[in-house]
Formats: sequence, structure tokens, C-alpha cells
Amino acid sequence: MAAALPDIPPELQHLPEVLQPLAVKGVVRQYRSGTLLIQEGDQGDTIYLILQGQLRVFSEDGQGHEITYGTYGPGEYIGEMNLDGGPRSASVITDGRCVLVTITRETLTRHIAEHPDFAFELLAKVIRRARVATLNAKALAFNDVYGRLKRLLEEMAVAEADGTRTVSEPLTHKAIAGHIGCSREMVSRVMKSLSDGGYLLKERKTLKLTRPLPARW
Repeated sequence: MAAALPDIPPELQHLPEVLQPLAVKGVVRQYRSGTLLIQEGDQGDTIYLILQGQLRVFSEDGQGHEITYGTYGPGEYIGEMNLDGGPRSASVITDGRCVLVTITRETLTRHIAEHPDFAFELLAKVIRRARVATLNAKALAFNDVYGRLKRLLEEMAVAEADGTRTVSEPLTHKAIAGHIGCSREMVSRVMKSLSDGGYLLKERKTLKLTRPLPARW
């Protein structure tokens, strides 16, 4: 017999319905910006459901260079890859103030036993993230720096009524470098060149693509 569904507290009701019965079994915690939740290579047994804020998943080499694998917001969860008991495959840091639900691996495995259908949600999530990782690896292998930068900007840009496209999420050159796997200095050179060519316009915290980016640079 399936376990009875618990009452869902108001603060958890905006989570996807499939996550709500799991969330009530965890602990709600607040975290400051820049809190390192997961260190790559460490052992860990915690999964984080995001109620508010954003988490960034990344790796860093010994010289301080970073590559960002993705950023995740409310309704997402991070840390599911620790189910095999192996070391953490990437680091996770809070990108701004966050409110998260912490779930232990023991709680998750017990939840899967009580709600077998959740195993399909978890498997689908792992598959989707593996697919994204494959596409990103392909982009790193086959595109030059400009090609990767162009792909990132076009994926993030939202079309405006005047025919331009706007990237509203604040992006520092360091953050862009982390996303596309190159140096901040290289990003700065390419961005300046595109700006000088009339393709990009910086307006306060937003970036406007004033016309289609060229296929190559």
C-alpha cells in the first residue's frame, strides 16, 4: 500500500508536485551568498531542493580557473549524483541568498521505496543533465571561443518588440569565462570587439544584442 500523502506546508506548495512529498521530509535552511555547499571530490549524502535563490555547479583547477556546468533555481534539486556513494563530481555554491530544503541520502532512498514512481523522475533528471553535459562537451571540443560565446548569448537572450534581443541576467566576464571554458581576458577581448562592431550594447545590468551575431569572428 502506498504511503499516505502528508500535508504540504505553504512554503513548499510552489515546488513541483512530484517534489512536495519529499520536501516535507527534509529541513528548510537559509544560506548566505557564496556558501560552498558541495566540494568536488568530497564524500557527501545531502541533496538540496531549491525554494528560493540560485545554485551554481562548477569545477575549479589548482590555479583558480573555473568552468560552470549550470545554474539552477527554484523547483530544481542538486546532489542526486551521490546516490552511488561515490565522491562528488562537481562543486556547488550559492549564487545569492538561498532558501533550501536539505535531504539526506537515507531519506531519499526511503522515499523512493515508498513512492516508486519518483525513481522515474530521478532517472529522467539524471538523463536530461547527462544530455546537457554531452552537448556542452561537444561545444567545447568543436567550437572556438567565439563560437561558444555566441551560443551562450543566443541561448540566454530574449527577443524584444524592437527586434533586438536582451540578456537580462547579470553576466560578468568571469562568469562568462566559467560558462564557456576560457580565460576572462579572452572573453573581454571578444566582447569588446563585438561591442566596437555594433553587435552588443551594455545597458546598466543588461546586455542587448542589437543585431544578429555573425557566424564567425
